[in-house]
Amino acid sequence: MPSAFLKHPFMSQRAVAECDDDAMVRAMLAFELALAEVQEASGAVPDGISQQMREQLEHAHLSVSEIADGIASGGNVAIPFVKQSRALLANDLKRYWHQGATSQDVVDSALMLLLKPRLAALDELLLRCRSAALKLMDTHIDTPMVGRTLMQQALPITFGVKVAHWAIGLEQARRRLSAVELPVQFGGAVGVHSGWDNLGLEWMDALAERLGLAVPVLPWHTDRYPIHALGTALDAVAGAAEKIALDVSLLTQTEVGEVAEPSAPGMGESSSMPHKRNPVRSALIRGAARQVHGHTSVLINAAAQPLERGLGEWHAEWAPLMESALLVEGALEQVAVLLEGLEVYPDNMWRNLAATGGGIMAEPVARLLAPTLGVEKAKAVSAEAAETSRREARPYSEVLAEHSDVKGTVDPDALSNACDPALYLGSSAAQVTRAKKWLAAQ
Repeated sequence: MPSAFLKHPFMSQRAVAECDDDAMVRAMLAFELALAEVQEASGAVPDGISQQMREQLEHAHLSVSEIADGIASGGNVAIPFVKQSRALLANDLKRYWHQGATSQDVVDSALMLLLKPRLAALDELLLRCRSAALKLMDTHIDTPMVGRTLMQQALPITFGVKVAHWAIGLEQARRRLSAVELPVQFGGAVGVHSGWDNLGLEWMDALAERLGLAVPVLPWHTDRYPIHALGTALDAVAGAAEKIALDVSLLTQTEVGEVAEPSAPGMGESSSMPHKRNPVRSALIRGAARQVHGHTSVLINAAAQPLERGLGEWHAEWAPLMESALLVEGALEQVAVLLEGLEVYPDNMWRNLAATGGGIMAEPVARLLAPTLGVEKAKAVSAEAAETSRREARPYSEVLAEHSDVKGTVDPDALSNACDPALYLGSSAAQVTRAKKWLAAQ
């Protein structure tokens, strides 16, 4: 499959480069060398053996293509890797290589090592998104716009409060992701360190410390909570990013025109229509998120694994897990640029507030008129005036003031205020202030 055409555009290119096949080999090698070192420290391997292994393997050529070819017969990458790396060792060292470990120990631990810098990168991007969102919230705390429900105009809100919800979604996901642990895996064939008794748990703990990974309570060969927790946390980030992209893409529509994605040479151009400026960043974010959602379903359905080692479930996790991380990182790179350079058009927001001829303010007008006209009559008058305002392109307050049921019965200033969207924003500004405090708490 031409991944460079169909898959990589949605991923972080930095992450793709740092998580290639060579990186997986290096991660597996790091696990095996660390294992030899902790075993040597406990006396299970003669002094100096681990250093000799490091010297012989760290700069040796391990053939990625040969390892890949060997997966078909062994079922996972660790088996051909262990064989090839052992073959490169001096004969007196071979017996100490991969001692007490099983292939799942190698693969799971290597994946955790690859994912550790990715989670750090995601946190950095999410903090960058948070900073950009805070600036938008400050700038537009009082900028009125249409609030929409079921895709239709409803009541006024501010653009600041919309951004606040975006920021909270991302920050909630960030805090959830930051709590996810990446544990080392080491249990041996059936997860009980067969042949090594209590030394196995000591090695597991020492391995975690040496590799900079979390210490699990027990080996987790068929306890896939760490994968489930990470996969669903990545999906939560994807969902928060997708929400922003969806809102932005709807607000960029020609007929709406309330925001636009940051401009850049060639960005958003059409292959056939020179006038178009497509919301390409939003499309890439949503495309990445949709793939993550699919990958998460695979991880969730692989959570229950049989007995002491999975049969296909474990194998099904590898690609969805790594691709989810790369896709989320790619999506967040786009979100950061989107929020940092988002073009906001308050004039168009005001224009759209008036698109219904003032009908968007029918609720406060009806509330004002109800004590005098009664609830049902007030609703009918406010709706009738809104339609007249729209049809005749006259200010809603003017039409209402001239209405036979309103003229002389309602204070003109109160009527004018009831027709002003900027005076019917509810707790929008207070919500922005509250959100800012919460965002700054961590």
